[in-house]
Amino acid sequence: MWINRVPCCLLAVVHLCILNELAHSQETDLSHKPQSLTCITHNFETVICSWTTASTANLGFNYLFCPRTPSAPACSETKEKTAQINQLISFASIPIEISTLHPSGKVIAKNTFLLTDKNISFVPPTPLIHTLTANFLTDTLNLEWYDGGSAFTIEMDATWQIQILRKNTMEEVALEFYPSKLTGENTLLHWSWKSDLPFQCTTHYVRIRCFLHEEAFPGNNMWSEWSQLANIPGNDTGSSTGVFPVDRVVLVGSNVTFCCVWKEGESILSLKYSDLDLNHTRFSDWSAIIQVQNVSAEKSGKNAFCTLNTSASTSAMEGAVLFPGYPPDVPQNVSCETWNLKEMTCEWKRGRSTKLYGTERGTKYLIFERISGGNVTFDSTKTEEHFRCNFAVLKNHTTYNFTVQASNPLGRSAASLSIDIKRRVHPQPPSRLTVRDKSPNNVTLSWYLPGSFMDFKLQCQVKVTHNTFREELNMWLEGAEDSRYTISVDKLHPYTAYTFQVRCSAAEPLFWKWSNWSEGAQHRTQQAPPSAKLDIWRERSPDGETINIFWKPLPISDRNGLIEKYEVSWCLSETSMNRQAVLEPFNSTTINLGGNDCVLLVVAKNKGGHSPPSLINTAEIPVFDVPTENAVSTGDGIYITWHPDFNVTCGYTVRWCHGPEPCAAVNWETFPKNVTNAVIKSALFQPGVRYIFSLYGCKDNGYELLSYVHGYTQELDPVVPPVFIVEDATSDSILIRWKDISVENSRGFLKGYLLRFSKGEKGSMKPKAFESGQSETYFNITDLKRNTLKISNLQGKTSYHLNLRAYTAGGMGPAMDKFVVTKDNSVGLIIAIIVPVAIVIVLGVVTSMLCYRKREWIKETFYPDIPNPENCKALEFPKDPEGNPNSKTLEMNPCTPNNIEVVETQTPCLKIEDTAITSPVAEELPEDGFDLETESHIVVSYCPPIIEEEISNPPIDEPVGSSQVVYIDIQTMYPAPVKPKEELEVDCVAAAGYKPQMQLPVNRLINMEDSSSVEEDMDKAAGYRPQVNTPSWNTGCPDSPRSIESNNENTSFGSPCSVNSRQFLIPPKEDEDSPKAINTGWSFANFFHNKPHV
Repeated sequence: MWINRVPCCLLAVVHLCILNELAHSQETDLSHKPQSLTCITHNFETVICSWTTASTANLGFNYLFCPRTPSAPACSETKEKTAQINQLISFASIPIEISTLHPSGKVIAKNTFLLTDKNISFVPPTPLIHTLTANFLTDTLNLEWYDGGSAFTIEMDATWQIQILRKNTMEEVALEFYPSKLTGENTLLHWSWKSDLPFQCTTHYVRIRCFLHEEAFPGNNMWSEWSQLANIPGNDTGSSTGVFPVDRVVLVGSNVTFCCVWKEGESILSLKYSDLDLNHTRFSDWSAIIQVQNVSAEKSGKNAFCTLNTSASTSAMEGAVLFPGYPPDVPQNVSCETWNLKEMTCEWKRGRSTKLYGTERGTKYLIFERISGGNVTFDSTKTEEHFRCNFAVLKNHTTYNFTVQASNPLGRSAASLSIDIKRRVHPQPPSRLTVRDKSPNNVTLSWYLPGSFMDFKLQCQVKVTHNTFREELNMWLEGAEDSRYTISVDKLHPYTAYTFQVRCSAAEPLFWKWSNWSEGAQHRTQQAPPSAKLDIWRERSPDGETINIFWKPLPISDRNGLIEKYEVSWCLSETSMNRQAVLEPFNSTTINLGGNDCVLLVVAKNKGGHSPPSLINTAEIPVFDVPTENAVSTGDGIYITWHPDFNVTCGYTVRWCHGPEPCAAVNWETFPKNVTNAVIKSALFQPGVRYIFSLYGCKDNGYELLSYVHGYTQELDPVVPPVFIVEDATSDSILIRWKDISVENSRGFLKGYLLRFSKGEKGSMKPKAFESGQSETYFNITDLKRNTLKISNLQGKTSYHLNLRAYTAGGMGPAMDKFVVTKDNSVGLIIAIIVPVAIVIVLGVVTSMLCYRKREWIKETFYPDIPNPENCKALEFPKDPEGNPNSKTLEMNPCTPNNIEVVETQTPCLKIEDTAITSPVAEELPEDGFDLETESHIVVSYCPPIIEEEISNPPIDEPVGSSQVVYIDIQTMYPAPVKPKEELEVDCVAAAGYKPQMQLPVNRLINMEDSSSVEEDMDKAAGYRPQVNTPSWNTGCPDSPRSIESNNENTSFGSPCSVNSRQFLIPPKEDEDSPKAINTGWSFANFFHNKPHV
């Protein structure tokens, strides 16, 4: 044994050595040194501090926590790295020493911290959720928890953060804040949240934390730790199927999310809402959702259904119903009243329809009376709009305060009403109404009215109705309880059917509403004697023996009963009275007076008596020359006026007849003596018919006819045209005569005749003068006594269209047309011929005289004198000693002529080449040596004279001494005729006309060698150019060389023509035997120039 103990001791010693070595090694190791000290407080009383070490190994070390405070000088040892200071006192700073203890008790590491109050953080205690419930009908979550206010002695504001998580992935759905106030007691807080997703679709989790607002605490305020999770489990666990929400009631226009859950092994095929096929979204392993926007209301709800593919490869369908609707409207027109002061009735209208029906979803109403505490509840299961309920009236209780509440799954509303029941009395309609006669003008009414009205004064109205007449009579009665009430109604009309009705109400100042009218009671009053006189008239027969007496039936209002008969009385002597009865409905009778006059008396009788008597005198005062007047039509009557007659004592009577005289039915109207006009109306009056009225004045000794009055109710236009004839027609007048239109055809008082006339022939269109808008020629004949008319100032032998029509105040009647031709007027024709001829002659004479007196001016203006070439000195012939020319021809002796250029004057003419004029003798002599001097002709040399003029500033290079002549063309009045091509060369020069010479600047001729210069200068110098080349001469010039019209056999030069002249400048003396020159052209100059050629 001992041997065994020795090894054990050795082992223990070895262990101790190892531990000692280990302790020495740890004493110098800083990995167990306390660091990162943090201190918090949960209730401002204790402070909990915690720290960390670099080493996380758990070697069983303890920690010595030593705060150096006067109140807590002791140290505490703990195995955890946390310690508590039991009392929090405001201090500036305290040192805290924390040591790490070896299990042997030796300090192996320590650290000292300086703790201040700002380093302490305030962290509220972790809250605890008390209850978490869910309303699956509305998807509303209800959360309850205690705020822990008993842990604090001061009041503080608190903010709670509530986090809603969804599905197993803990997706945050909502993070809400809830404010509250700590009051020093544990208060149970409530919070609710509505989910947009049905709770059955997935599991929802809830947790909370707190933040306390303590501004006086110097340290940091921090959120508390999150509470433990509380959850509402969903159905997406793979163990059930369904569509959610189920039978949900939502507000119209809401957005609703539907989900479909299925079992494990199944899959979804489709998820639809009503007729909408929406794309579903996979929400979890066993659920899918769709979202429906802006749902609308339906009377029976809308369906959502889900189609699933089951494990048996078959399809199954799950569904749910959605009920969109509205919250209840505020009750409308809430009113409470009583009809008998024993029970009151409250009524209201629902307002807008909620679109929700049934006991679960329909609106529920609760009417509550606050003072008495009574209430009535009932459901609105139908579509009714008006609601009513009854309350018992309490004794000695008049004021009531009612509240009507309406509620349904979407909300609630309320309306209040406070009333005084005495001011809300609305009696029921009176019943058992009876009527009894007291007299023809008075009846008694009696009725029954239920209700306790002992303390009230009633006001009742009696409505009396007769045909269109209606009157309401007010009566005031003392109230009673369930009693009959009786009143008397007077001032009624005899023998009249009335309908009586009664209604009642509380009298002022408690008036609220009238009751409804009672059922009507019909009653006819008793008969009474007629109250008015008969309106009577009499007519004497033509022989004067009998009298026809007429009377008008009394108005119904004046009969006062049924008229049974009429009684006529008269007296022919002082002792006897004659009577005659006429039964209803006759209103006339004939009495034979034997030509005598008397006073007739007529009365109407019924069961009540007879009417006041009507008197009329049968005597008629004779008159002569009765005037006739015209009345004025008013459209519905005839307006009659008359002059007052001061001898009239008993009024005026206007009598008329609708047919020819004598008429069986006489009409009349009677007027007082102070009336002088009247409008006579009758249903028998017709427009366009003339009525004759007789005006009588009633005097003491009889009736006197005062005047006749003709009138129309409405004047119309005549129906026939006036017939007229033409009695005479002259060349300037027409005389016509017409006949008057009859009264029946005029249909009104004729105002005149309108005659229109215009030129026109029979069978032609209507003259423009008769058309609307055109000026008319007419005569308006207003003298109705005139029946002829003469139309003057007409044209002879002309057809006239005559149009004659009559007119009244009602319009223009039809027209009669005639066509009349006036006679021929020979004197006028002669005058029409002589006058224009005389005017033309006078104008011709005056014109001739003016032209003769102004002939010189006319000649100077239109045809000035043309220079005569014979007066030119260049062409002077030698004279004999006596001074007479001795030769008629030019001598063709050789001479040196000037160079003459013939230029082209017209473009279409052939150009005349420049030629030098030479003597023909020098060029060619006769072969036989015939001596020309032996002839009788004297040949002189023709040399054109040189006209020298001074030229101002002549050019240096131009010689002076040459002359140029320009020909001014005098064109003919008509263009030259077009000639053939072969004749164009002959007439080109003649077509240019004669151009008189005008003085131009004279230039020196240029030498012939410089041809280009000569041609250019010759264009500018258009001097006199006699024709030399015979081929270029105009053959139209008489006596020209080679002229076919010349008899001259000699080839002398003759009288040359200008290059632009149609005639020779010096025409030869015509020979009697030689043909005259033919000039086909015509010149305006020839018209004025009448001098003979020399």
